[in-house]
Amino acid sequence: MKVIHLISGGDSGGAKTHVLSLLEHLNQTITAQLVCFRDGPFAKEARERGIPTEVMGGGNNLLRIRRELTAYIREGGFELIHCHGSRANMIGSMLRKTTGLPVCSTVHSDYKLDYMGRPLSHLTFGTINARALRKLDYRIGVSDAMVDLLISRGFPPDRFYTIYNGIEFTPVSPQGDRLEYLHGLGLDADEDSVVVGIAARLNPVKDISTLIRGFAKAYGQCRRLRLLIAGDGEERKKLEDLARQLEVEDKVCFAGWISGGMERFYSALDVNALTSLSETFPYALTEGARFHLATVASAVGGIPALIDTDVNGYLFQPGDADALGDALAALAEDDRLRRDMGEKLFQKASEQFSIGHTVSTQLGIYQDILRRHARPKAKRDGVVICGAYGRGNAGDDAILEAILEEMRGIDPDMPMTVLSRNPKETRLTYRVAAVHRSNVPVWLWAMAHSRLYINGGGSLIQDVTSRRSLWFYLINIAQAKRLGCRVQMYGCGIGPVTRESHRRLAADILNRCVDVVTLREPDSLAELKSMNVVRPRILLTADPALTLAPAGDDKVDSLLLQAGVPLDGRYICFALRRWKDFEKKAPAFAAAAKYAYETHGLTPVFLAVEKYQDPAAAAMAAQELTVPHYFLNDVGGAGTIIGALARMQVVVSMRLHALIFAAGQGIPLVGVVYDPKVSAFLRYIGQDLFVDLADMTKAQLCGMIDRAAERTEHPEQQEAAVARLQEMEHRNVEVARGLLEGAE
Repeated sequence: MKVIHLISGGDSGGAKTHVLSLLEHLNQTITAQLVCFRDGPFAKEARERGIPTEVMGGGNNLLRIRRELTAYIREGGFELIHCHGSRANMIGSMLRKTTGLPVCSTVHSDYKLDYMGRPLSHLTFGTINARALRKLDYRIGVSDAMVDLLISRGFPPDRFYTIYNGIEFTPVSPQGDRLEYLHGLGLDADEDSVVVGIAARLNPVKDISTLIRGFAKAYGQCRRLRLLIAGDGEERKKLEDLARQLEVEDKVCFAGWISGGMERFYSALDVNALTSLSETFPYALTEGARFHLATVASAVGGIPALIDTDVNGYLFQPGDADALGDALAALAEDDRLRRDMGEKLFQKASEQFSIGHTVSTQLGIYQDILRRHARPKAKRDGVVICGAYGRGNAGDDAILEAILEEMRGIDPDMPMTVLSRNPKETRLTYRVAAVHRSNVPVWLWAMAHSRLYINGGGSLIQDVTSRRSLWFYLINIAQAKRLGCRVQMYGCGIGPVTRESHRRLAADILNRCVDVVTLREPDSLAELKSMNVVRPRILLTADPALTLAPAGDDKVDSLLLQAGVPLDGRYICFALRRWKDFEKKAPAFAAAAKYAYETHGLTPVFLAVEKYQDPAAAAMAAQELTVPHYFLNDVGGAGTIIGALARMQVVVSMRLHALIFAAGQGIPLVGVVYDPKVSAFLRYIGQDLFVDLADMTKAQLCGMIDRAAERTEHPEQQEAAVARLQEMEHRNVEVARGLLEGAE
């Protein structure tokens, strides 16, 4: 593989470090040619590192530069153009047509902030860069946060990749006497001191004033603390004055720029800090992680990808000096906590944020781009997916996540468009094209250019919750078929459809317009037969969400700890929702929660699957609960919900997907049925512990909890049933594959 990298040649800071380190290591595997548009220290250092480097100035004659680069690229046999920075982006956009090669750009910073304080440059170079970025084929953000920012500005979500800055985690050599070094810098420290440090420019974006305020608060609680600030800048005098005003000036050292490398600086610290208002993914944190330092940082940019708060460090909202102070005090007062967090941070950073991982990620991106570039163009391509997405319901969104994963398994480069109630959120979460359900012209256009339409999981064909939703999905199915799509109803539930007119309408459209229906349980098959739906091919499969995996332990630990849930406890989960007469049944849930705590030692945890509605149901059930209990009201995506449910001993749920997720982890279940789909699933996996909400009593619920608790030691039967369903679920994918291959 031969890749040409374009850069202005005047870059510094993180962008310079990223590019030179990346190219140095890429050239051990592929040819990564660097072209700078001016000579100087950047090009000199590149040559010293053994990176093949050319300088093509060409003055300001862009046509000449384009002509020279086009010839150079053709003669060199390069396969891909990789740009870094505004000038390179502009020239890269000009090379797309002349070379016919794919062009990508690594976005190292927010282009809207690159020329702050320079209005003329912002108006000219900033505007040109913004337009050039949109003309390139692919963009690579140096953190997920950077990618999210650009997607939110209208860049196509399926043309992005993420890469994180990596460093070499070489063993740390002895750095000499710590106190001697600290005293040499001017810090008043002794053997018992806990030294907090930061290495940063002293300018407003680094927000060192919040660090000093937070330090002052923490110092009031723990006199062991000291603060060492390495760096200089326009705010130094203001910051020194602030330290005096807060009466900590003799415990804060402004060391200025430190010469001779930073290894000795980091080795002298106990806590690494970062308080920036804006970042992409700073090297300062991975450098600190290399030295096993406990870390406190503002939750900006890509930093939350490294730090799982309360597990391997602490995150705080930018400018929140009180939260920062609390975190510093906690670390200062607990030597073991500091060591444990520092070790966990090192383990994660060395595995996921090493230069080796960065290089491997970059090579994978190149392979993806070249494969996508070589993909044959077709008049009809890809899939339109429609379902109850973008409403804050983790169960429905889990179905979408599973379907997207399975479609990418068929063809990783296949275009996909999702109809969503919140397309912005869908684009950001799943990196997929999304259109609002009300934007009829756009989704009709997508159908007219796609090969397959998927009616995506869940109980969409029903009229209990809404007649309008039934009409919406039926109209979409009919339009997709009219516009030439193959149509699959994917791992779905059917019914109940109660009105006779609705049953006739649904049967007519499904018989005329659907190619294949795959169903998640037998009750839906019976409903279709009763409606006289006979024309589509009908298969019994399973819910797509059964294929999803839990999030990593660190993410789940962080979720639980932030909610105050101890990691070593034994828990019973209640996943409840508001439904008819729920208020009358809430006391029974509270009584059962108390019973589980007093009888089985299970602490109640109330988990919200639908984050906008379920917390109210949980609060109502727990209103008079006198035993310890916890709330997980914003659990995130399917992965973290599954991970949280895996920590439970028993799950009591009205929510179908809480039951599905818990079943997949072998957790004993108690179902409270508000809709036939709940009992249908439980029967399908051979579970007998469920009761209708209308009939539920405290005695029934407590009795079922007793039986579920007995099953915690023997989950084999349930696990076997779920494994069988997971195997059956693959038929959903095989049907989709066949329809895509057979579509004209």
